[in-house]
Amino acid sequence: MRATVWHGKRDVRVDQVPDPVIQEPTDAVIRITSSGLCGSDLHLYEVLTPFMTPGDILGHEPMGIVEETGSEVPGLSPGDRVVVPFQIACGSCVMCGDGLPTQCETTQVREHGMGAQLFGYTKLYGAVPGAQAEYLRVPQAQFGPIKVPHGPSDDRFVYLSDVLPTAWQAVRYAGVESGSSVVVLGLGPIGTMACRVARHLGAAQVIGIDHVPDRLERARRDGFDVFDLEGFDHESDLLTAVRDVTGGRGPDAVIDAVGTEAHGSPAGRLAQQAAGLMPPRWAEKLMHKAGVDRMSALHLAIALVRRGGTVSVSGVYGGMTDPMPMLTLFDKQIQIRMGQANVRRWSDEILPLLTDEDVLGVDTFATHHLRLDQAPEAYELFQKKADGVLKVLLHP
Repeated sequence: MRATVWHGKRDVRVDQVPDPVIQEPTDAVIRITSSGLCGSDLHLYEVLTPFMTPGDILGHEPMGIVEETGSEVPGLSPGDRVVVPFQIACGSCVMCGDGLPTQCETTQVREHGMGAQLFGYTKLYGAVPGAQAEYLRVPQAQFGPIKVPHGPSDDRFVYLSDVLPTAWQAVRYAGVESGSSVVVLGLGPIGTMACRVARHLGAAQVIGIDHVPDRLERARRDGFDVFDLEGFDHESDLLTAVRDVTGGRGPDAVIDAVGTEAHGSPAGRLAQQAAGLMPPRWAEKLMHKAGVDRMSALHLAIALVRRGGTVSVSGVYGGMTDPMPMLTLFDKQIQIRMGQANVRRWSDEILPLLTDEDVLGVDTFATHHLRLDQAPEAYELFQKKADGVLKVLLHP
């Protein structure tokens, strides 16, 4: 089959690789019909290369048709249409029972001290072959796949794999409720969807902050207030502007949907780039023990939120020695919630919204539909934020 394969920093190719097969009785094999390109994939393209191995198959946002199931997958049959969550979880351990499949005790990558396995990610998360491919082996298929009806286009459901539950969890973790004010930092796919989810859940004021003109304009068209980072000479000017429109005290919550891709600390960027140039074993050790992030988005979130407010982090961070403004966090009595999205924790709440009414605008969410063979161009396009790209779906 064809699959998007990692060969090195900024080097992904579509190669011929062996077809997946059933290996365990809880496996399924699905034929991919759509697979998303995620901001997290760009971390593998650039920042987290020390944890990658040439030959790794990328992608973690799939949907498709069940081709085959193992003997212990009673809920699926060939021909079923499914969306597959990006994490792999059993559904029956204590963590899964607590609504934390990202911490599944059956699939935790204990060798590296990490949580549940993820599709198409680094060896820290199991290096499980990913979904930007023609076919996908799905472990723990007795729990993971979400059955969806035939008929509507893939765009209606594919975001259940990652974008929708990640945005939903970000808003829930932010404590957004009727009448709340919330700022969303970063208007990429997750940030844009978080704005829509916050409005759906009753937020009275939703403000998006970014510096990419296409993304700001899209948020304006969605009816949100926006602030362009390029319009402020100093952070203090932005803080003042946001406070002026939030009762003088700042928003009730801030969602950091940027993560380590933020434009910020030159030292952090230099350390990341240096790790990418080191021999793999040296770089892996540096990133795992002393890695740093570019923390400007998280620091800005802490500065923006009102006293007693909440910061919700959905953007991915990977450093181990990041400095945190503990004095400010303590003094402002800020709550912080974060983590990978627990897809199956939220999917039953979200699925009823994916009706003909399309209240979250999923049908037109993707800006680019490309062939799987165009994956290398898609990665470059997405990294450069060129051609108005917000969300890419790849189709075999």
